[in-house]
Amino acid sequence: MKRIVILGAGESGTGAAILAQKQGFDVFVSDSSAVKPEYRQMLESAGIRWEEGRHTEADILQADEVVKSPGIPDKAPIVQALRERGIPIISEIEFAGRYTDAKMICVTGSNGKTTTTMLIYHILKSAGLNVGLAGNVGQSLALQVAACSYDYYVVELSSFQLDGMTEFKADIAVLLNITPDHLDRYDYKFQNYIDSKFRIIQNQTEQDAFIYWENDPVIKAELAKREIHSTLYPFALERGEKTKAFVEKEQLVIQILNSVFSMPLSELALPGTHNTYNSMASGLAASVLDVKKEVIRESLKGFHPVEHRLEYVATVRNVRFVNDSKATNVNSCWYALSSMKTPTVLILGGLDKGNDYTEIEQLVHEKVRALVFLGKDNTKLHDFFDKRGKQIADARSMEEAVRAAYGLALEGDTVLLSPCCASFDLFKSYEDRGQQFKECVRKL
Repeated sequence: MKRIVILGAGESGTGAAILAQKQGFDVFVSDSSAVKPEYRQMLESAGIRWEEGRHTEADILQADEVVKSPGIPDKAPIVQALRERGIPIISEIEFAGRYTDAKMICVTGSNGKTTTTMLIYHILKSAGLNVGLAGNVGQSLALQVAACSYDYYVVELSSFQLDGMTEFKADIAVLLNITPDHLDRYDYKFQNYIDSKFRIIQNQTEQDAFIYWENDPVIKAELAKREIHSTLYPFALERGEKTKAFVEKEQLVIQILNSVFSMPLSELALPGTHNTYNSMASGLAASVLDVKKEVIRESLKGFHPVEHRLEYVATVRNVRFVNDSKATNVNSCWYALSSMKTPTVLILGGLDKGNDYTEIEQLVHEKVRALVFLGKDNTKLHDFFDKRGKQIADARSMEEAVRAAYGLALEGDTVLLSPCCASFDLFKSYEDRGQQFKECVRKL
């Protein structure tokens, strides 16, 4: 019996373990941290052997193949030991893809992944398709392949998930943008991160679709030096010779072959330029799948925004509070700041991933009244922003940050939580960070 070892017992790892057991493998799950109660119960109910708080090499190095959860870096000692033994290491997505014939609509990019994934899923669900939601949102793909029988999956893929994929193929690949992110995981080399993102189109043929932002400078440069086999569906604000989705006379237009779809920008449920891109990509994916125009139109009009992404929280004494906790990189914060219509008090900080803050420097100069640095170590933020002439406060908790921001704001201002950083120095996750922000605002 082939032995599968799963590293990590979170959503991804537990799903992979259950699928592996269903496929008849000898399964062992190992997590160096404590396993959450819900996953512990799932593993025990399935009779799967597991451990927590350690990685026992005697059990792990006997594997024929290892499924590694995306949060575990390649530099982890157990991963290095596996590589030295020549034991194959794959992602949960790669493993799950072996056991389903469903169409895969896969979404990646530095920003906008979750919104676009949820929007495509919303359109396909509204069209009556038998569709699952997986990857970084929803249940793990492996768990759904084990327990469900969907015809389509919409899958949000991070660079970490893409790194562990070799044979998996996206029938429709969506690449929204590429800006520096997670460089601490890529030896601080931007090209390594770019190569990771472009894995989303590996194994594609001309029967498969590649949807991408035509004017992203990084994507444009990469396309010029790569051989692409997919059928291309570029989108941009301005219409080019090959552009399939664009804006013309305040209308979002999608043009594929002889089919033309259009709707007023003012009717889109999601405002802002970045969300226009997300809507274009989603509309293109649905159009490639021959979803009816009216379904696409009504779905783009009726979609509810994603939590923790430019989420309005409350207005307190004419100071507006916006939760953008999902902005875990500088480019995502750039989009948030660019959408601000009032003077802004910006809360940023956390676990730095090799950030370059020059990207938001001009917007901070133009739009930001004051800055609140929220993190265990704000040295890098001070080094960059102290000389910019803004009022600055430091905070070591969300309550302290919200009170400081409220104190610095004037009537009519917006307090924006858009951290540019990962959350793990003070919070469990970006969701925990955003939830604490909302709770603290409501206590003002």
